[in-house]
Amino acid sequence: MILAVLKETAKHEKRVALSPEVVRKLNNDHLQIWIEKDAGLASNFPDSFYQEEGASISASKDELLAKADILLSVQTPSDEDLNKLKSGAVLISFIWGLQNPDLVSFLKEHKISSLGMDAIPRISRAQNMDALSSMSSIAGYKASLIAANELDKYFPMMMTAAGTIPPSKALILGAGVAGLQAIATCRKLGAVVEAFDVRPAVKEQVESLGAKFIEVELSDEETETKGGYAKELTQDDKLKQRELIHQHAKKSDIIITTALIPGRPAPLLITKEMVAEMKPGSVIVDLAAENGGNCELTEAGTTQVVNEVKIVGPVNLPSQLANHASTLYSKNILALLNLLLKDGKPNFDFEDEILLNTTITHNGEIISPMLK
Repeated sequence: MILAVLKETAKHEKRVALSPEVVRKLNNDHLQIWIEKDAGLASNFPDSFYQEEGASISASKDELLAKADILLSVQTPSDEDLNKLKSGAVLISFIWGLQNPDLVSFLKEHKISSLGMDAIPRISRAQNMDALSSMSSIAGYKASLIAANELDKYFPMMMTAAGTIPPSKALILGAGVAGLQAIATCRKLGAVVEAFDVRPAVKEQVESLGAKFIEVELSDEETETKGGYAKELTQDDKLKQRELIHQHAKKSDIIITTALIPGRPAPLLITKEMVAEMKPGSVIVDLAAENGGNCELTEAGTTQVVNEVKIVGPVNLPSQLANHASTLYSKNILALLNLLLKDGKPNFDFEDEILLNTTITHNGEIISPMLK
């Protein structure tokens, strides 16, 4: 079996699907590992590191694609590249099947077996495969550093000979993995932190990190999906949520928004009217920028100033910490491969909940229940 790794070509993408450390763990009599030349260079993994662990380096992408039994990548390769895979080959990458129905149809028609790293079920047995959590943690950390860099104030309280400077106030919207990491990082930097989430169950986690949890009474008691994500709210509950956020936003120096709903545009949490009432010099870092943004004024990939408020719409934050992001993603891939491979060959056992949910297409059929 030949396991191949491509050099990522998507804009802003610096990660690589396998680190040299994981190559060493996969290297055995059943698998040959081929890496496209310079695939790991942007993550500071030169080709020599892979060769030292037993991988082969290929300068020909076409040759690599033609021979691959299993293709690993971070972003889904182009249709042109996927066309060069042999029928029955296995693709493992972020696929985002709900958002990319044309891609799913392509994979089905070309009989490519595909597993989406974004479709790993959030159950305890799959935690070491959960690439979304790995990447979200990095995004929450980096968002806090961006906020600190853009803000023209100290984060911590500072006692100086000239007087005492009070700590900055941070508001984190969404207490999933990214939000919790943002809370932890902002607290370590010395800010006073508040956090909001529609799921009451996260209150204990928020408070354990030293932040204040903001609560709102909602008419729908079921605010969480089976996968642990926030559900979309009713219109009345959305209005209640926005009014509460509005009151706290006016007092905040920074806001980090992290709210996403799988398969849907990001929920609107910060309106332009709210921005108009924020303090001059305040900063919003919108982690949902690529999905439409939690702030009405966010533009993905840009930093703009509206009413003296900086609104940052970062794109692909995990790629900005490419070395550690690639290390974590590689370990997620390794855990999935350890489940999938039996005696060096893929074994699609759909009695297993993880493989059932993660497999998008196989043998010309759509498998994952979330796409049916």
